[in-house]
Amino acid sequence: MVDPAAPVVRFAPSPTGLLHVGNVRAALFNWLFAKRHGGTFILRLDDTDRARSKPEYEAAIERDLRWLGLDWARKEKQSERLQHYDAARDKLIAARRLYACYETPEELSLKRKLQLQRGAPPVYDRAALALSAAEKAKLEAEGRQPYWRFKLSGGRSAWTDLVRGPHDIDEASQSDPVLVRANGSYLYTFTSVVDDIAFAITHVIRGEDHVTNSGAQIQIFRALGAGEPTFAHLPLLVDATGGGLSKRTGSLSVGELRERGIEALAVSALLARLGTADPVEPVTSLDALVATVGFARVGRAAARFSEDELAHLSARTLHLLPYAAVRDRLLPNVGEDLWLAVRGNLTTLADAGTWADIVNGSLVPVLEDPSFLEEAAARLPAEPWTDATWKEWTGLVSAATKRKGRALFHPLRLALTARETGPEMAKLLPLIGRAKAAARLRGQTA
Repeated sequence: MVDPAAPVVRFAPSPTGLLHVGNVRAALFNWLFAKRHGGTFILRLDDTDRARSKPEYEAAIERDLRWLGLDWARKEKQSERLQHYDAARDKLIAARRLYACYETPEELSLKRKLQLQRGAPPVYDRAALALSAAEKAKLEAEGRQPYWRFKLSGGRSAWTDLVRGPHDIDEASQSDPVLVRANGSYLYTFTSVVDDIAFAITHVIRGEDHVTNSGAQIQIFRALGAGEPTFAHLPLLVDATGGGLSKRTGSLSVGELRERGIEALAVSALLARLGTADPVEPVTSLDALVATVGFARVGRAAARFSEDELAHLSARTLHLLPYAAVRDRLLPNVGEDLWLAVRGNLTTLADAGTWADIVNGSLVPVLEDPSFLEEAAARLPAEPWTDATWKEWTGLVSAATKRKGRALFHPLRLALTARETGPEMAKLLPLIGRAKAAARLRGQTA
């Protein structure tokens, strides 16, 4: 049974583009908050913009969230809820909080320019409220279709924000927001409130670019006879130079990060901890993030996002993951022993396949000193081999050749792996096996 006091949150992307790291940060905080408090996470697609909303973007959003492990209890689409918006619209019109306007975009632009020239704030002057029924009929006869504004009550909209603390907006300095376009379509400011009421959303967790929206939306909630949810506005992400991150920057889309081999857990770990009091460190499951999520730990300053930091964290994440966590994503030739041997040297998961080919396949050895390598081959111990074999063997070779350090180890690594660096040879040698090792030391492709 669901606890009636448990939070209900929503992530509400518009399927007009790909998810990027800024979107994901909001989704992640909503999901973690719901999980920590036994609540419900709803995916709501804000797809009322039919011209720009695309099925392929909807599919990409769902694919990206699943890749991140952010499952949802239910999915809603605004395009399937138009009758609810119609009813709420009619209610606000009847309450005289929604009024018809007829200015063209050009006329509104001219009004704003004149206000700015006079040193006045560019706030809508509510001229439409003075129109008589006859004047409205005349405008409509000329072919003008009304758009609809919500009449703000003036004064201040105040709330206690979980991130920003006590906050208020002076609504007298704001234009009455447009809720319905001239073509009859609805804007986010309106549909979001209607849905938040219908789905009993308790907490709205989103970026601080929505702070001004929240002031107007609080009044819309109340005009529709509902109490507003608790708000938490997260600081926005900025890049390494302090500039803003574009929502449509391709390199920061979730799909692009996935294609580059970035680990999903690294994306979540970085976005959950950026700008908080908690250190950014790798995690092996989302549970570690659930346990620490809390808005009191989120700072007010913009969170600085670095692609280099993400790539480094992704590699560190791989170094910790047990075989069971990656088995289904590995090539068939990467078994548990090999995974444990190479994971500490991986940058991406695909690198494990490269080391599998080195160990299990054939390669052309690099012979730095053939005579030395022949002596080393002659002293290979009999199998079975273990992690102790490398130390035993190189000890014998060192005693016979008087070599130590790089002069001893580097030629052996090059011959056995054709690589200058890599995982510990103590772990790789038993996987390569005696036959392959002997052949490679003698310059044979094996």
